[in-house]
Amino acid sequence: MIGISYHKDYDKYDLGTDHPLIGDKPTKFMKFIEEKKIIEYCDIFTPKKADVKYLLKVHTKEYVKRIEELSKTGGRLSLDTPAPKGIFEYACLATGGTILAGVKLFDKYNITVNPLAGFHHAGISSSSGFCFFNDIAVVIEYIREQYNIKKFMIVDLDVHHGNGTQEIYYSDPTVLSISFHQNGNTLYPGTGFIEEIGEGEGKGFNVNLPLPPGTGNLNYLKAFDSIIPALSSQFKPEIIIYQSGVDTHHADPLADLNLTYQTYYNLALRMKEISNSTCNKLLVLFGGGYNSTSCIKSYYNIFCGLLGEKGFIKENVFPDYSGGKIDKLIDEIKTQLSLYWNF
Repeated sequence: MIGISYHKDYDKYDLGTDHPLIGDKPTKFMKFIEEKKIIEYCDIFTPKKADVKYLLKVHTKEYVKRIEELSKTGGRLSLDTPAPKGIFEYACLATGGTILAGVKLFDKYNITVNPLAGFHHAGISSSSGFCFFNDIAVVIEYIREQYNIKKFMIVDLDVHHGNGTQEIYYSDPTVLSISFHQNGNTLYPGTGFIEEIGEGEGKGFNVNLPLPPGTGNLNYLKAFDSIIPALSSQFKPEIIIYQSGVDTHHADPLADLNLTYQTYYNLALRMKEISNSTCNKLLVLFGGGYNSTSCIKSYYNIFCGLLGEKGFIKENVFPDYSGGKIDKLIDEIKTQLSLYWNF
């Protein structure tokens, strides 16, 4: 069984009809897995809003207060991130959903999912990229405190670099943060280059793979298989957080990596195998994606992969448009990390 943390008010995390982030995906996903008759393999839990005291373990008091104030009147957090009325409540609810999903991993569940989550652009005292609170970091700090867990691994496969998460854990060797994303020279937020490997005690524990536009399925999976299994087997995490953004899909309007549906199934299978071989605790956060139809089908395929169900959706595979850059990139990242990890 998979545990799902879901609230009917998730859809109210909506930044407007003229904005890429429209809040229809969580409920559409739940209806889709019901139609496909795999919801019977799930237990559904209703989260509560995260307490501010847990937000403050990651964010500054001034930052949290600013969002709370913007939420009263409506306003703008940053150039690309409007703050509509009530957003503080809904952002707290989404974060509370991630906390609940994390807690359930210490109950009887080996895999849990939050379909409104993965807000990796939120940093310590600022944010953009449609994010308000970094639920990834909040759940890490909650679990660290409540369950005395000491080693966390983040695998962030959203098309955008997880710059907020990187900022929070850049010097922390207890968090191995891995981000696969489209190259920052071609896409927001313009960060996440291979040289960004952490600092101080955290050096070597921040891993970026900036992929070229047109990467495609086979190259993406090759990069995954070349980097992530080796790191996970050496780090030996006690819990894995899988930010499974699907804005890498070819139909997404904001990016250009050209993945297709079956890749999400294959990635989820791999993440489940890595979890099974290390900690048997996999927290799955459905991250970005801005084409509603492709998002729901991609999330469904992730879910099928987590369950090992064969009824996943397929489509034609795109050729490699990356100009043969992947092998060179993999070699470069291994060189960057060679002082810290064996490949």
